[in-house]
Amino acid sequence: MKQTHETIRNWYRSHGRTGLPWRTTDDPYRIYLSEVMLQQTQVKTVLERYYSPFLEKFPTLKTLGEAPLDNVLKMWEGLGYYNRAKNLHSTAQILLQRGKAQSVAPALPCEIDALLKLPGIGKNTAHAVAAFAFRQPVPVMEANVRRILCRLHRLASPTDKTLWEIAFRMVDKKNPFEYNQAMMDIGATICMPKNPDCSACPLAGLCAGKEEPALYPARKKRTVPTREQRVLLHLCREKLSLSQRSGKFLHGLWGFPTAEEQPLPASTYIGEVTHTYTHFKLLCKVYLFQVKDPTQKSYFSLSQIEKLAISKVDEKILGLYLRTIQ
Repeated sequence: MKQTHETIRNWYRSHGRTGLPWRTTDDPYRIYLSEVMLQQTQVKTVLERYYSPFLEKFPTLKTLGEAPLDNVLKMWEGLGYYNRAKNLHSTAQILLQRGKAQSVAPALPCEIDALLKLPGIGKNTAHAVAAFAFRQPVPVMEANVRRILCRLHRLASPTDKTLWEIAFRMVDKKNPFEYNQAMMDIGATICMPKNPDCSACPLAGLCAGKEEPALYPARKKRTVPTREQRVLLHLCREKLSLSQRSGKFLHGLWGFPTAEEQPLPASTYIGEVTHTYTHFKLLCKVYLFQVKDPTQKSYFSLSQIEKLAISKVDEKILGLYLRTIQ
């Protein structure tokens, strides 16, 4: 593997995305933040819209741990998968309390086992923080790396255990940072799901699946079900009612109430919005209900709503309402 490791390093230095801000820092917090943001999200989106503004607002684990969850969710708004933000905040709070107990600044642990005990940190994130922030000789296993390993070994439907075993055998233990970053970049820019450019791949000489790369890994057929929901906008004196969600889904975000009752109170149908999540598509039929006197619900003006952390689907609902009153 010595020659292969050298080939991968040389490729990374010439063609890798070496200028990404989370690759030019040794700060474990900034590296950890990037790993959380990049889960289920494209590099371009994180780089252009979220990473720097979040760090301007919360430059350290300490400032993040001391911030109210509402403020964190507001900075995460639009990035989706809000449990990531909640877990990030929870981890910062845990590390902040540990630091206070020891009279030191809060810091991420360097041990993988300790990282895995923190909220929202799974095996790949723990390995990524260990490899990138602490230069530990361990592999990462995100989607791009998984696809490369499947093609190198012609594996259609391997188990996680098999892939991790291969990854540990292949990792460059002397240069885990460059090796892992290179593997992710090769998968993102060359060994892509569709139309991979095998002629430009530094691993082509080792690849058993390069003749038919589209076969590896096997694609899983997946149908996305549609869920319907009725949303009732309570309008009182030009203010709308929102409540803070307490369930597991979109927990902590402010949103418009759903209407479970049959039939609906006297209201006006104003249209529908759709939003696609990973596992389902949501169809919201939206109704406007005029309230004469405010109840125990919380009502907000449009300017106040702008300061609340709301989900993408609630942004769409608000947009539908604004178009209705124009």
